[in-house]
Amino acid sequence: MPRSVNAVASRARRKRILKQAKGFYGKRKNVYTVAKNIVEKGLTYSYVGRKLKKREYRQLWIARINAAVREEGLTYSQFINKLSAKGIELNRKVLADLAMNNPESFKALVASVK
Repeated sequence: MPRSVNAVASRARRKRILKQAKGFYGKRKNVYTVAKNIVEKGLTYSYVGRKLKKREYRQLWIARINAAVREEGLTYSQFINKLSAKGIELNRKVLADLAMNNPESFKALVASVK
């Protein structure tokens, strides 16, 4: 009895990898063994990138809050401490958005904390 290799599944597997490698340069896009390695590496980078994105946005929000608060004569750490002492639970994303887009309401918030 001849060996069954399930060509349909293996072709689909290769096709999926080559489809993910679309747009790559040279052999990376059309040689399966090369494309498989590059796609795997790219997926690793995208996984790591999703974690880095969160870190970088938090860093940006803190820098924006710090810049806005220093105009009012406080530092970032003092401001966050006074916010928590007053029981105001606004996250950094919202605070940074207020500082950028509604500076007058942010100044009122800082004044209420002082």
